[in-house]
Amino acid sequence: MPREYQFPFELRHLIYFREVARALHFRKAAEALAIAQPALSRQIAQLEAALGAELFVRSRRKVELTAAGRALAERIEPLLRNLAAIPAELSALTEGETGHVRVGFTGLAMATVLPEILREFHRRFPRIRVELNESPTSSQLAALQAGEVQCGFFHPDAIVPGMHTRELLRERNGVLLPADHALAKQAAVRLKELAGTPFVLFPRSHNPGFYDRILAAFTKTGTTPRIAEEVWPRANAIGLVRAGLGATFMCPSEARQLPPEVRFVPLDGPAPESRLVVGWRAGGKEDPALRSFLDVAVGSKAEN
Repeated sequence: MPREYQFPFELRHLIYFREVARALHFRKAAEALAIAQPALSRQIAQLEAALGAELFVRSRRKVELTAAGRALAERIEPLLRNLAAIPAELSALTEGETGHVRVGFTGLAMATVLPEILREFHRRFPRIRVELNESPTSSQLAALQAGEVQCGFFHPDAIVPGMHTRELLRERNGVLLPADHALAKQAAVRLKELAGTPFVLFPRSHNPGFYDRILAAFTKTGTTPRIAEEVWPRANAIGLVRAGLGATFMCPSEARQLPPEVRFVPLDGPAPESRLVVGWRAGGKEDPALRSFLDVAVGSKAEN
C-alpha cells in the first residue's frame, strides 16, 4: 500500500473516539457502542499512542477533551459524515439521479426544443448538472467521437457511424426579412422574388447538408442566392437581418418570438428543410446521468 495511505490507526478508532468525545463519559460511550468499557479504553489508548497525543483528561469526576482532542473532534466529524453519505451518493449516481452531462447544441436547438427539455430535466433531476456548449454540427460530431461531449443537438447529413440519433424537428424554412423590406408584409414569397436580396448564411463546413439544400432550392427556381455574409453562431445572422444587411432562412418553430425589426415570411414553392436530431455515441447510455437526460429528451425513443 502507498505510504500516504498507511495509517497507524483504523476507522473504528475514530468512531470510538467520536462517541467518547460526544458523551464525555466512557461508560455511556461504551453502552452506545455496545462494547465493554475496558475494551473502549484500550482502543482510545491505542489511538492516542498512534497519534502521539493525549486526547482526554480523565479524572474520577469527569472526562474532558484536551486541545488535541478538540482539534481531532472538529476534523473527524465532517470526515465521518462524508463517509456515511457515500452509499446513498453512489446509489443515486448509479440510478441516474446525480452526475454531470456535457451537451452540445446549435442555435436552432436552443430556439426550439432544447429549453423545454432542460426545464423538464431540471424538474425531474435537479441534482444532475448539465454543461452546455454551443457549437456547429461539424464540431459536435468531432466532440462526440472524442468523448468531449456526451450528446448533441445537431443537423445530420446522413447516418453517422457509431452514433445513435433520434429526430426531434423537421420543418420547411421560411425567410427572415428586415421589417422594411419590400416583401416583408406579404403572406408568402417565392425564392425567385428574393433573387436581388442579399442573404446571410453560415460557413458550409458547419452544416453542409442544410447549406446544399439551400442552394438546391434556389436552383429549382432558376436563380442563384446572393450571399453577402457567412457568420456563426446563429444569433449573429439574425442580428445582421435586424440591421437591415440581408435576409436569412428560419423554420417556423424558431420564429415564434422575434424583435420588431424583422419579419418571418413563409416560402411558397421550393424551400430548404431544417432537420434537428439528438445524438449520442453507441454505448453512451451506459452512463446513468446521460441515460436520464436522453429519457427526458426523447422518451422511450431513446432506447438503443
